[in-house]
Amino acid sequence: MSEVIENVAQPQDDDSKYLPENPWISAVPTLLAVFIYVIDGTIANVALPHMAGSFSATRDESMWILTSYLIASGIIIPSVDFFSKLLGRKNFYVISILLFTIASMLCGMARNLGEMVLFRILQGAGGGGILPISQAIMMESFPKEKRGMAMSIFGMGIIVAPIIGPVLGGWITDNWSWPWIFYINVPFGCLAAILSHKLLFNPPYSHRQKGVKMDGLGFFFLTIWLLCLQVFFDKGNNADWFNATWIRWIFGISCTAGICFFVSQIVRKNTLVDLSVFKDRNFVLGTIIQVVMQAVLYASLAILPQFLQNMMGYTAFLSGYSMMPRGIGCMTATIVCAFIADKVDKRILVCVGLFLLGTAGIVLGFLNLQISNINIMIPNFIMGLGMGLSFVPIINLSMETISNVQMTNATGLQNLLKNIGSAIGTSLVATMLTRFGQMHQFMMVGKLSDLNPAFVERVQSTTAALAQYTHISVAKHMAEYSQYGTLLKQSSLWAFMDSFRIFGVLCFLLIPLLFMFKRHKAAE
Repeated sequence: MSEVIENVAQPQDDDSKYLPENPWISAVPTLLAVFIYVIDGTIANVALPHMAGSFSATRDESMWILTSYLIASGIIIPSVDFFSKLLGRKNFYVISILLFTIASMLCGMARNLGEMVLFRILQGAGGGGILPISQAIMMESFPKEKRGMAMSIFGMGIIVAPIIGPVLGGWITDNWSWPWIFYINVPFGCLAAILSHKLLFNPPYSHRQKGVKMDGLGFFFLTIWLLCLQVFFDKGNNADWFNATWIRWIFGISCTAGICFFVSQIVRKNTLVDLSVFKDRNFVLGTIIQVVMQAVLYASLAILPQFLQNMMGYTAFLSGYSMMPRGIGCMTATIVCAFIADKVDKRILVCVGLFLLGTAGIVLGFLNLQISNINIMIPNFIMGLGMGLSFVPIINLSMETISNVQMTNATGLQNLLKNIGSAIGTSLVATMLTRFGQMHQFMMVGKLSDLNPAFVERVQSTTAALAQYTHISVAKHMAEYSQYGTLLKQSSLWAFMDSFRIFGVLCFLLIPLLFMFKRHKAAE
């Protein structure tokens, strides 16, 4: 314990004495564990209707299969520093992988919705420790001048996995059955746990510490805060947000618990997390940028398949195929970053990435229903390039001035906020589609009038065509209803386009924050 205290007081450059001889050995199990954890966040989305049918559950009830996983992982993520001190970081990491793997097997064996939700909670609890610890290990194992390449490879798993998750999940569900989206984790999880036990570098400051006490009060406030917040985001749109009394109560409880959690972490000793990292300007700015980017990523992943399937008539496979260029763009950008990230100012890379993301959002915001598949693939590829060029360097920038001793705590807090960003993005975009659609429908419905010559002409021509098969009065009613259906489709199209444009503008607005980063010279 005394050794750790000494390390905290030492200059940051002394962290270099705790580097492994070959850092890539530690990278193998961490990258494998991260990939199976991240991909599991989206792979179940496409199989949700199949699972709901198997459990005789409604669509709203089946959403708890996704929500329970996010809640459990969200609670564990900021607690990783505490559990790492209590059990030893390497031990906690292996336990997390094993719990995630066992829970994955149990999810595939679930016989009803209650069992599935319980096992998904266990799976989220196990997976919650994987991502922040993996990020901390990758950051610590490499000297600062080589972290760019390391985080480029690490970032490939974080960015590409959510994109290929729905495609892989759809293929497995169509060709095998939905339990296999969970069973497929078992062999890879076992391999990751074994390799982690054998290969992970274990510096002195990550060992088990004596005298660590459980912050029960902080953990209670954290659980209530995130549980209520996730329910608020998941159910808010369907309940018309604050027009529903129970939503107002849930939001109020969440805010109160969140405030109590942060106050308890500031005024009490032996707390769950160390909030002193928020004194670091680079960490705060980098986290803000990552939260917004995470919201844009998950929001776009949520609505683009809906646009392609509902508006363009694409099949599930074809919509996934149209989005694959985004993954190709991500891999291309991360490979480029691996070679130039340590030679070029990271702020320039992030700036270029955000510009590409914004450009792709604006391009998607000017599409229409008379487009070919290539019109979807090109902006998706550009968006993938932007993600790859911005996500990886911004992680490095945000952690550049954080000491290795604080790395696990910092990555836990950062990933907690990114999780919240994902929930906000997914929920808000659903509301945006609903509200924008209503707005455009209100603006256009006045055009469906006998005073509009274009409307009258279309109704008359459609009525004449339908009158050959039914009575003239019925034909006219069907013609008018057809024009109203066209209006609804047009208003929905504009709602999608407005949402994509907002994504683009948000990315452009993040660029000025890059000039506020504090320059840091790595140790030679």
